[in-house]
Amino acid sequence: MAQQELKRDLSNRHVQLIAIGGTIGTGLFLGSGKAIQLAGPSIIFAYLIVGMAIFFVMRALGELLLSKAGYQSLTDIAEDYLGPWASFVTGWTYWFCWIMTAMADVIAVGVYVQYWFDIPQWIPAIICLLILLGLNLLTVKLFGEMEFWFALIKVITILLLIGVGMVLLIIGFQTDAGPVTVTNLWSHGGLFPNGVTGFLLSFQMVIFAYVGVELVGVSAAETANPQKNIPSAINKIPLRILFFYVGAIFVLLCINPWTELSASESPFVKTFGLIGIPVAAGLINFVVLTSAASACNSGMFSTSRILYNLSHQKQGPASFGRLNKHAVPSNALFVSTIVVSVGALLSKLIPEQAFGIVTTISAICFIWVWSIILICHLKYKKTKPELHAASTFKAPFTPFVNICVLVLFAAILVIMLFADATRPALLLTPVWFGFLLLIYARKKRRAS
Repeated sequence: MAQQELKRDLSNRHVQLIAIGGTIGTGLFLGSGKAIQLAGPSIIFAYLIVGMAIFFVMRALGELLLSKAGYQSLTDIAEDYLGPWASFVTGWTYWFCWIMTAMADVIAVGVYVQYWFDIPQWIPAIICLLILLGLNLLTVKLFGEMEFWFALIKVITILLLIGVGMVLLIIGFQTDAGPVTVTNLWSHGGLFPNGVTGFLLSFQMVIFAYVGVELVGVSAAETANPQKNIPSAINKIPLRILFFYVGAIFVLLCINPWTELSASESPFVKTFGLIGIPVAAGLINFVVLTSAASACNSGMFSTSRILYNLSHQKQGPASFGRLNKHAVPSNALFVSTIVVSVGALLSKLIPEQAFGIVTTISAICFIWVWSIILICHLKYKKTKPELHAASTFKAPFTPFVNICVLVLFAAILVIMLFADATRPALLLTPVWFGFLLLIYARKKRRAS
């Protein structure tokens, strides 16, 4: 039945800009404030190191996606190289990744609204979720069009910040906190004001800033010419990282001494406030608010489609595979929305800690997903050397770089264990994986 198939109404224009906008979100607009407070100006190096690691993950993903025409998702790759258990655990963990990310986004909505209104964070969070649920129940094309314009606004905002910052740097503009100068990077305690410890502790939030970047490759795989679009999309990642992350943070820290920025508010909003343009600060707050809402919207869209696909792969309840009259997986969408609403509950119960908890869990789960990609690539190169030899888009420096990135991810997890803010979430997350393995074992026994 046609009604029981998802409508693929996203054009290449939608896919490309959503891919760009998807890598710029709450992790950068809000989370960078916390990361800067931990690391000071050395946060720039953290963004560079993690960004480079993510690029190698993406090159491995790109080669894997192009090695077999039938690959549609990360779970297909995991099943081929690691077995059904890896496909099951990775598929559900990927759903959980996006659930946690959407929770962080909806919590951020509450934080941004407090810039104008002194109301509890959970109220705007719930209102936002209800609006997004209504929109997602409508057509996919409407979702694509909304995300296209939201992504465009995010990109223009970063470009505007960098442009304004460079002009202020050249003319030596005086803000309320002092002159705009490159020396702000090292004149307030040096590049590593909180030592190596603060630098290392910032990696969790930096990891969270990059979540979702793998969508660039997966989205390109669903376009008409993946052999051309996957390499093109992935090879642009380093430039985007340098410009949108490193460039934006560099400009922020030249305009404000890092000591002027707060972990609890967006450094982008704070920057325009320090420049002395309160109207601009309010406008930027509106932009980052729409960015958080848009990212939450993407999270709800993604999670409902992941549940739909898990259902059709016989890895989830059959009810998640049913579509409404608009060809939207409404059951899956309702379930995802209910789970995401836990974020609003957390913002009511523990408003100060909620954002940190969900971003930590999200970062840990994405480390799992990215690690699975690297491990699958190692297995692919070892077991199918003929495919690697014939590949037109070989991942560079393998297997050495795969192992280096896996060691980096393991080191970040160890660092999280020693930080009071991230330890509880790190210790809780294995419960999720244990639960999935138990469900899989039970499912396997029933099938045998």
